[in-house]
Amino acid sequence: MKAPLFEKAVDGLLTLLEEGARASKRSVHRFIEPMQGTLRRAKSKRHHLVFGRRGSGKSSLLYKSATELTDSGFAVAYVDLEPFKGHHYPDVLVSVLLASFEKFHSWLRNYVPRPGKRQWYTLWIRRSRSRNCCLRDELLQAVAQEIDELRKTLHLADDSTICSRVTVDDKYTTSEKLAANAKGKTGPFENTVETSIARGVEASRGSAKEEKFKRSKIDYLHRKILDYQAVFGKLAELTGSDCYLFLDDMYHLVRTDQPQLLDYFHRIAKGHSLWIKVGTIRHRSSWYVHTPQPVGLKIGDDADEINLDMTLERFSTSRAFLSQVLDYYVSEAKSPTRDALLSDGGLTRLVIASGGVTRDFLGIFRRAVEEARERLNRSPDHARGDKISAEDVNMAAGSYGDRKKDEFKKDTLDDQAQLDEAFQKIRRFCLEKLHGNVFLVDQEANGRDADLVQELIDLRLVHHVKSRVTVSSRPGQVYRALLLDVSQYTGERKRKDIEMVDFWKDDRELLRKASLIYDAAIAPKELDEQIKAAGRIRDGNMAASAGAQPELPLEIHRKSV
Repeated sequence: MKAPLFEKAVDGLLTLLEEGARASKRSVHRFIEPMQGTLRRAKSKRHHLVFGRRGSGKSSLLYKSATELTDSGFAVAYVDLEPFKGHHYPDVLVSVLLASFEKFHSWLRNYVPRPGKRQWYTLWIRRSRSRNCCLRDELLQAVAQEIDELRKTLHLADDSTICSRVTVDDKYTTSEKLAANAKGKTGPFENTVETSIARGVEASRGSAKEEKFKRSKIDYLHRKILDYQAVFGKLAELTGSDCYLFLDDMYHLVRTDQPQLLDYFHRIAKGHSLWIKVGTIRHRSSWYVHTPQPVGLKIGDDADEINLDMTLERFSTSRAFLSQVLDYYVSEAKSPTRDALLSDGGLTRLVIASGGVTRDFLGIFRRAVEEARERLNRSPDHARGDKISAEDVNMAAGSYGDRKKDEFKKDTLDDQAQLDEAFQKIRRFCLEKLHGNVFLVDQEANGRDADLVQELIDLRLVHHVKSRVTVSSRPGQVYRALLLDVSQYTGERKRKDIEMVDFWKDDRELLRKASLIYDAAIAPKELDEQIKAAGRIRDGNMAASAGAQPELPLEIHRKSV
């Protein structure tokens, strides 16, 4: 009899997991709250910064919030910022403004209020005193005018006009594409608008002097703030409700431009019933700067934060939540239960390998199914049984590491060399000096080297496992324990000499060792010397241990031979 892993329904489960790897409007029904009240907060009338590592559920939360708000009749625009990656201020601000107004224009054009509601009268029947049209049509015209001006501004430089630019550049067709899109039914979640705008910026980059280019557009943007406030004020008046703007994946934008973009939208939104929800990675982002003058969104004053990072420190909570997510997919696919597919040890190793990140958890599980099937095809009576084991997860995590490596390159265009050097030092410290997977860093450490370690955590190459660890030989100092990603010493990279520390257990003495302390500022040459010294000590200890073994009695020695 074939194991449950080979049932046809499991193939359907793998397909669902692959489809659910990226958040989308179609997958919002699978959203599960990581913490009670998260969804309620994301829909509230308050600006929010939603923090979480890639794959932690930021986009899922934003999609779910936007969908429920749209279904409730609120004006919503959802803008994906990834297409504007590499664009610079002020073009990136003009692009995001253009995409936002396109989305709100689409909502206003396509929304049909429910009969019997006050909105029905307000939007569709009530006439404007100044024009012979309903207020909804008047606002549509006003928003369309702003879109047209922004589109021209995006491709305009001081010494040229949009007309001359079009005649010179044969590749420039973005204005026509956007005009066509405006007539279609692009929903508030479609990212075709963002992609068209981003391509338009690339196509129209010419020989205009950068200084003049920036000065003209910034002046224009400053002058337009009152006009944009009027648009949102009128939209709130007509609908009788608030508006919501979702800006997803802000970390793709140039970091120095992020506070300026948020500051501009905050100035538009303040007092005009517009609420901003921003999804990003905490240590890959900059949302507020103090000098030379405050710019951006200040947490606590201007906005609140929603933290979606489910770390391994709360191991039981992370395990329960990730199990619940997997159970939902299992139920939808009508496949054998999680317990029938995955051993208890396999589940524990899966949580560790994922670092508590939902997308990684599901992605590694999908690969672990394939590893377990291959093992059982070779040996149906394998000693590890007919469920996914910890070793199957190790093999899957090793191959999944290639995906993390690709995402690392994609997300670190500006500082990839620095981050890669910082990661290689940690990797060598763990695998070549410690021969272990857990290390300690000073809780109070600061500076660029400490920041790089934190960014590696956000990039899912290192994982947080314990706070406030003390070491007896270092009184007064507090450390935190971090885990090197499992992919670095399993699978094809498997290292048999690595001690896997059971950090989730109550035995804190496992972590209270001075030898685990890692100095992020250490120079590569100094690390080389420490690794060589540690190797000499290890070889000496092994030799001493071998020489210290007591001699066996002659009779026993003969029997053993």
